[in-house]
Amino acid sequence: MPLTEDNILLNSLVEAVANIPLNTIEFGRLSIAGLQFLLSCTYEKEMVFATPEYEVFRYSAILAAKQVSNDAYSTLMKQLPTIEQMQIDNSVQIKNKFITDHQNVAKKLEPLIEFINFKRIKGQILADVIDPLEIIPSKVILNVYRDIARSNMPNLNDTRGIPKTLYAWDEKACGSNLIIEDNGKIVQAEEDCIDHQCVRGTIALENKGTFEWDIIIEKNCSWSWIGVCASNNFNYETFAGNQPTGRVLGSGGLCNSTSGFYYCLPFHEDGARITVHLDMNKRTCAFTVNGKKYREVSEWNNLPSKLYPVVSLNYPGRFRIQPHQKNV
Repeated sequence: MPLTEDNILLNSLVEAVANIPLNTIEFGRLSIAGLQFLLSCTYEKEMVFATPEYEVFRYSAILAAKQVSNDAYSTLMKQLPTIEQMQIDNSVQIKNKFITDHQNVAKKLEPLIEFINFKRIKGQILADVIDPLEIIPSKVILNVYRDIARSNMPNLNDTRGIPKTLYAWDEKACGSNLIIEDNGKIVQAEEDCIDHQCVRGTIALENKGTFEWDIIIEKNCSWSWIGVCASNNFNYETFAGNQPTGRVLGSGGLCNSTSGFYYCLPFHEDGARITVHLDMNKRTCAFTVNGKKYREVSEWNNLPSKLYPVVSLNYPGRFRIQPHQKNV
C-alpha cells in the first residue's frame, strides 16, 4: 500500500519505525510481511531512514532464517556481523560459509529482495559476506558486479532515503520554552525562557565507539552549558548540571555548575565552538574549546552506558549542533 495522506496512521507508523535502527529491534517483533511493508514504503523514497542498506539485508536475512529453524537463525547471526562488529574486527570475510537450510532461507527472503538495493552495499561486503551465503538470487549479485565492472555504479549513499544524523536536537526531549529549528540543527530559547532548560540529541550514543560533535554558540546567554546526559529521570525543564545523569561544561570554564570545578578558559562570546569528544569504549569525555583541546574530565568517572548530547540554555541563547568539523 503506497504512502498517501489518506493513510495517516500507517504513515506515522512507517516513519516511526524508519527512524529506529533495525538492529535495535528484537528479531520476531517484526513479521516478514511487516518488514516488507516498511521496506516497500521507504524504497527509494526521500524520507529519513536510520538503517544502512547492509543492515537492512542483515536484519531481513536473519528474520527469514528465524522462520526456518533455530539452527539457520543461529548460523546467520554468526555469519552476518553488524557494521560495527566488522569495523572493530577490521575484517569482513566470514569463516564458515555453510548455512543449514539455506534454500528455505532464500525462499523466505524472496519477498524482501526486491526492496533491498544491493548497490548501496560495499562491493567487498557483497563478495566476502553476502554472496557466499547463497541465499540471494545469483542474477541480483551478478547485476551489481557488472555495474561495478562497467563503472556504472551511481554515487549512492549506504543508507536509503535521507540518512538520520546522529547529531540533531530532539523536539520530544526538549524544554517547553525552547524552539527547534533548521531540521533539528538549532535550538533557540524563547524570550520568556528565564531559567535554564535543556534539549538532548535524537539518537543515543552507546555500546562501543567514539563520538565527536560540535556545538556552535550562535548567540550566547548568561551561561551556556554543553555536555552529555542519560535519559532516565532527566528533566528538560531544569538545568542539566544539577541532575544526577547530567554532565556539562559551562561557558565560565566550570563543569557541572557555577560552583563546580575549573576545566578551561571561559567562552562567553558569540560564535564559540565547543567540540565534545565522547569515548564510549573508555567511558570518558573531553572538550575542545575554540580549537584548544583540553584533558579528559577525569572527575566524570561514572558515565552511564547510554548517553545523549545535551545543552542547557536560556534567553537569548541559540546553539547549533553538527558533526565535528575538523580543521575549522
